[in-house]
Amino acid sequence: MPAKANRDVHPWRFFRAGGFDQVKLDTGADLLALEQLDQKLWVALACPASGLEFDPKTLALIDTDKDGRVRARELIAAVKWVGELLKNPDDLLKHSPSLPLAAINDATAEGQTLVAAARQILANLGKPNAAEIGIEDTADTAKIFAQTAFNGDGVIVAESAADDATKALIADVIACLGSEPDRSGRPGIGQAKVDQFFADCAAFDAWLKQAETDHAQVLPLGAATAAAAAAVKAVKVKVDDYFGRCRLAAFDPRALTALNREEKEFLALAAKDLSIDASEVAGFPLAQVAAGKPLPLSAGVNPAWAAAIATLQTAAVKPLLGERTALTETDWLSLCGKLAAYEAWIAAKPTASIGKLGGPRVREILAGAGLKTLTALIAQDKAEEGKANAIAAVEKLVRLHRDLHLLCTNFVNFEDFYDRGEPAIFLAGRLYLDQRSCDLCLKVEDAAKHAAPAALAGTYLAYCDCIRKGSGEKMQIVAAITDGDSDNLMVGRNGVFYDRKGRDWDATITKIIDNPISVRQAFWSPYKKLVRMIEEQVAKRAAAAEAAATDKLGTAAIAAANVDKTAKETKPGPKKIDVGTVAALGVAFGALSTAFAALAGYLTGLLKLPFWQVCLAIAGLLLIVSGPSMLIAYLKLRKRNLGPILDANGWAVNARARVNVPFGTSLTGIAKLPAGALAARNDPFAERPAIWPKLAVFVVAISFVYSLLNWNGLIYQWTGGKLGQSTEEIRKREDEAKKQLSEAGKAAVQAAATSTNAPPAK
Repeated sequence: MPAKANRDVHPWRFFRAGGFDQVKLDTGADLLALEQLDQKLWVALACPASGLEFDPKTLALIDTDKDGRVRARELIAAVKWVGELLKNPDDLLKHSPSLPLAAINDATAEGQTLVAAARQILANLGKPNAAEIGIEDTADTAKIFAQTAFNGDGVIVAESAADDATKALIADVIACLGSEPDRSGRPGIGQAKVDQFFADCAAFDAWLKQAETDHAQVLPLGAATAAAAAAVKAVKVKVDDYFGRCRLAAFDPRALTALNREEKEFLALAAKDLSIDASEVAGFPLAQVAAGKPLPLSAGVNPAWAAAIATLQTAAVKPLLGERTALTETDWLSLCGKLAAYEAWIAAKPTASIGKLGGPRVREILAGAGLKTLTALIAQDKAEEGKANAIAAVEKLVRLHRDLHLLCTNFVNFEDFYDRGEPAIFLAGRLYLDQRSCDLCLKVEDAAKHAAPAALAGTYLAYCDCIRKGSGEKMQIVAAITDGDSDNLMVGRNGVFYDRKGRDWDATITKIIDNPISVRQAFWSPYKKLVRMIEEQVAKRAAAAEAAATDKLGTAAIAAANVDKTAKETKPGPKKIDVGTVAALGVAFGALSTAFAALAGYLTGLLKLPFWQVCLAIAGLLLIVSGPSMLIAYLKLRKRNLGPILDANGWAVNARARVNVPFGTSLTGIAKLPAGALAARNDPFAERPAIWPKLAVFVVAISFVYSLLNWNGLIYQWTGGKLGQSTEEIRKREDEAKKQLSEAGKAAVQAAATSTNAPPAK
C-alpha cells in the first residue's frame, strides 16, 4: 500500500536472491512499516493456513476470516496489533517462546488488560509470582479455567450454582438434554439448553393435565390402564386375523379348510420334537376358525398364544367387560374402543426425555424459580467474556511474539529459503534417493492435481508416496531434483524420506515431470536416447525372432506329418517380374551407388584435411547433435521457478523465485566421499581397466598438436625440412580436400534428387 502523506517514509533495505530484489526485515521497525511497503515487492501475497512446518494454531489466529488462507492484509493487521502491545518491537526478532510481562506495553488500556489477564493465567496455574508467560502456559485452556466458575463462554457448570437445588437442576438438564463443554473442560449448559428444557417440561406437564382432565376416558382403569392396553396391543394383530378368517368362512364355507391350515402342514410339524410353548405354530390362527365363532379365552387356544390370551383376559377383558370365557367380535371392538382414548393420549406424549424425571419432579421444577436462576447465572458468566477474551488475546500475543517474524521471512521475503540456513516453512524434509539428497520437498494433497500447475516450474519433479509402516501414516510429497542426472530415476524407485521431526518414511516414486537437470546431462541425452532406442529395437527383434522360431518348430511337425500330401501338390510356376519393377530397382540401385560414391568421396576429402581440422569437424558434428538439447536445457535451467510449485499448494507467489544452477546445486546433494577419507581401491571383483582408451586419447592429443603445428609450417621450419610439410604443400592438399568435399556434396544432392524422382514400382 502507498504510504500516507503524513507519515515518514521508512528507509527500506533490500537484498538480491533468486534473481530479484527482496526486502530485509532485520528490525522491529521494518516489520511495523510493512503497511507502507508496496505489495508488488512482497514475495508472496497469501499462503495456506495448514500443511506448513509452522504452528497451525498461530496461523489460525492470524487467519481472522477463517477461510484457510493467510493474506497480506491479515499479516499486516497482526503486525500492527503486536506492535501496539509491545514496548520494544525488536523483541519479535528473538523468536522467544516466553514473553516477559514487563515487555507488554501497559501504557494503553488494552495493554493493561492483557497484563492483568496474563497474571490471572499464571495465578490459575499456581505461578502467581512468575515474571514471564510462555506458550505452554496459554496452550491448556481447560487448566487455565479449571478453578473458575464463570469464564465468559455463556456455559455454566454445577460449580457455578450457589445452592444444592440449583446444582440438582443443572444435573437434571444435563441428564435429559446432554451437556456442552465449558472452557474449563467440565460439562455444562447454555441458554439454549435451559430454554429447551423448560419448554419440554411445560409440554410434559400439559400432557399430564390432559389425562387428569378426562380421567374416565383416558384412564378407565386408572394405573392399570397401561397394562390393559399393553395386553391388547400384544395380541391385536392375531385377534383381528382370527375374526377376519371367521368372516371369510361365513362368506364361503369352502375356504374353511384352507383358513384352518391343511393337514399336511400339521404332518410336517408332527415329525418334529415340539416345545412346550409350541412356537412352531405361532403363525397358525389363534383358534379353530368357524363362521361366527367367538374367540375362546382358555380351551382351544393356539399353544403359542395361550399365555398372551390369558394375560388379555385378566388385564383387559375382565376389568373392562366382565367375566368372559370367549370373546365375540363385538366384544373385541368394544374392548378396543374403551382403550382408544388412552392409545391416543399415549401417542401424543412428548418425545423429549423429560419423562424420565417423572411428573412430580417436573411440576416441582416448573413451580420453582429455576428458569430465572439459571438465566441469571448464564448472564453472570457472559459478563466475564471480556476477561476471557483478554486471556485468549494473551495466547495470541505470546504466539505472535514467537512466530510472527519467522512467518514474515517466509512470506514477505524468502530469506529463510535462499540463505540455506533454517529450512523454509514450506519445506517438508529431505529425500534420499539414487545416491543424492533432495532438500526442496513439499507436502501435497493430490499429486495429479498438483502436477498440472507445477509443470510450469521447469524443474525435474518426482512425486512420491510416503508411508510409515509402524504407524500406518501416509502422505504424498513432491521433490525437486536439481543436480546430477535422471538415468536411474523412474516410477517405482524407492527411497527414504526424513520429515522435519526426524521421522523416516518409505518413499516410492509414483509420477515424474521430466525437465533438464543440467547442461552436462543434456549433452549426452541424444546419444543415450539413441542407445536406448537401439537396445529396445534389438530386444523387440530378438523377441520377434524367438517367437517366429517357436512357430516354425510347431508347424514343422505338422508339415512332416503331411509330407506325402504336400509332395503331390503342383508347385506354382515362376512369377514373371514386372518391367516397371525392374526399372524402379535399377533407379534405386543407381541412386544408392551414387550415394555411396558421394559418401566415399566425402570421407576421402575429409581425411585429406589436416588432422586438427578433422578433430574440429567431429567436434562440430557432436555440437550439431547435442547443441539443441543443450541450448534448451540452458534456457530452462535459468528459468526454473519456485512459484508454480508453491502456487499448486495454495500459495500466491508474487515474484519469479528462480532456482538457478548454483542455487539448485545447493538444494540437491550428490554422494561424495568426505574430506580426509581413506578409500581402498583394491576391489577384488573389479573389471580389469583397459589401457587403450587412455592411450587413444593421448595419441589423439599428440596428433592434434602435431597436425596444428605442421599446418602452420612450424614442424617443417624447426626440422629444416626433414619432417613435416611446407606451407605450400599443405595449402595445395587442403584445396584438393575442399574441392573433393564440394563434389561429394553435389553428388549427394543429385542422389537425393534421383531417388525422389524414381517411378513407382508396379
